[in-house]
Amino acid sequence: MSEKQRTALVVSAHSADFVWRAGGAIALYASRGWRVKIVCLSFGERGESAKLWRQQGMTLEKVKTDRRREAQAAAGLLGGEIDFFDLGDYPMRVPDEALYRLVDVYRELQPEFVLTHSLADPYNFDHPLTAQVAQEARVIAQAHGHKPGGRIVGAPPVFLFEPHQTEQCDWKPQVLLDITGVWEKKRQAFELMAAQEYLWDYYTRVALNRGVQAARNSNMKDIKYAEAYQRVFPHVVGEFS
Repeated sequence: MSEKQRTALVVSAHSADFVWRAGGAIALYASRGWRVKIVCLSFGERGESAKLWRQQGMTLEKVKTDRRREAQAAAGLLGGEIDFFDLGDYPMRVPDEALYRLVDVYRELQPEFVLTHSLADPYNFDHPLTAQVAQEARVIAQAHGHKPGGRIVGAPPVFLFEPHQTEQCDWKPQVLLDITGVWEKKRQAFELMAAQEYLWDYYTRVALNRGVQAARNSNMKDIKYAEAYQRVFPHVVGEFS
């Protein structure tokens, strides 16, 4: 009997967030044979598509189509699968049916870990809302009384990926993930996100800076690129290592 495929879930507010902030993790785990599911609550069509809106004759549906195409291409390159909820942005609102849809994703996927946004972000209210929804869905998916008889999830750890301005978001880097081996794939995914070209070099610098910190905080001196995450729940171990 073949071993069951391991799984991870990424809950992204907008169609590019998962690329900048967790693209390395997605590519790394996909390369190890994991099934990595990305849920995008919005295309980022209003607040994060200024380059597209500057084009003459642009419409909301055209913007959404372009952002969907970019995100699908990036997810495919990284090795993940993607699901769009199309909830809108600026402002984002999450109805109960969308929350329960995410609960169903948890139960079907049974993720071993979850990646999502910081719990605070004064510059973008869609981001902490997404983090809240990701965690609320996790809790509901654990409840025996929700759709009784269905398979509940355990307690997958939740990691919050790095926000754009960490010091303003009450966020600290507690986990540094070496993504050196998949960096070129992540950078290629950046370049598929044409609507936000101005962020390509910014997040390259972030990855380099975190790589320096990861090498200095370990005996893994070959690390050049890394991603940073903050834990929500305690790290449960049988021994210190």
